Amino acid sequence: MTSPKNVSIRDLGASFACTVGIGSDVWDRVTGLPRPAELHPFPAVKGAVHTAVSTPGDLLFHIRSERRDLCFEFERQLMDLLGDAVTVVDETVGFRYFDVRDLLGFVDGTANPVGPAVPTSIIVAEENIPAAGGSSSSCRTWHALQTEQQETIIGRTKLDNVELDDAASGQRSHKTLATIEDENGDEHGILRDNMPFGSPGSGEFGTYFIGYSRRLWVIERMLQCMFVGDPPGLHDRLLDFSKPLTGTTFFAPSASLLASLDSD
Repeated sequence: MTSPKNVSIRDLGASFACTVGIGSDVWDRVTGLPRPAELHPFPAVKGAVHTAVSTPGDLLFHIRSERRDLCFEFERQLMDLLGDAVTVVDETVGFRYFDVRDLLGFVDGTANPVGPAVPTSIIVAEENIPAAGGSSSSCRTWHALQTEQQETIIGRTKLDNVELDDAASGQRSHKTLATIEDENGDEHGILRDNMPFGSPGSGEFGTYFIGYSRRLWVIERMLQCMFVGDPPGLHDRLLDFSKPLTGTTFFAPSASLLASLDSD
């Protein structure tokens, strides 16, 4: 099998990496290993106004680098190797936008775990599930809003990324709806590796969301809060300015597990 080392050796400072995700429908056939307990097809989340769609997907290759040419070369080697065994159903090229902002102009990933908190948020035991992916296309009407309105919807200031308090009751911000606590009040974080994508010429642009989580229920509850609302009926107003295009769940095995599959 092609190895990331074939490409990464060309520029060790370019932070090249590839994460592989395996979908529910092909897990048994591809791995022959016991199925992770939380691995199941991505369930569509239907709210009164918006729906997080469920789309099929068997394999995810999350390829990252500071250099686009390294990503391209690895993609070329990978597709040569896989050949007719796969059909590409979604290929999205993302990019860093200014100082880690999304196309809405806000800093993205502020709530990501850092330091020692990263492993406890994303490294999973065998029975759990770590990754879910999907994309949404943002609408131009967002930029017609006043900055104060945008900040209220997001829950942070736009310029300096300072967290804002929600109202005592009623509509909650995106920041609050995406913060998940269990019955004991303990917060459960995920690692967001979102990337802006799009082309001004095509008029389609947005954010490709990839969330890595130790527990799948955290992401699923986050989507419930956003699309159904918390309380129900008060959905995340950020959804009024975007359209979900894809939604799939994958299990991202360790490098050693992937190596063992290659040797079988």
